Amino acid sequence: MLTGRFPDAGERDPEALLAAYQDVLQTVIDDHGVEAVLAETGLDEPTVESLANGDAGEVTLEDAAAVLALSAEYPDADAVVAEARDILLMGMTTAVMDVDSVAAELGGDLEPKEIQQKVEGRYPITLGEYARIHHLLESK
Repeated sequence: MLTGRFPDAGERDPEALLAAYQDVLQTVIDDHGVEAVLAETGLDEPTVESLANGDAGEVTLEDAAAVLALSAEYPDADAVVAEARDILLMGMTTAVMDVDSVAAELGGDLEPKEIQQKVEGRYPITLGEYARIHHLLESK
């Protein structure tokens, strides 16, 4: 996620990777302030408060991208989401893994069809799920 800023994603565990995502999001929120993030992103207060309180795991990739887009360091939200999804799709290609093998490696709590829909953007993916898949693919 985050436009390829984590080349060591395979060396971190998913929790550490999620914490790193959170740190980047926290920096943007700290720079702009919670009220400005609420006003400028259109996100609901519970989502922004979760991020501000260090709990990014259940926040969707799209919502995180809206926050990142507030920073001059990042492109617009659509570009962040597209690049993040590309990272997963390219990771699956490079690791020679299909959704069945990703699901098996993740322990079966996500079905292959669900993973495919999340990676392709047809179903929301949380940052926690993204971190798990990102870590898995980069570690292979």
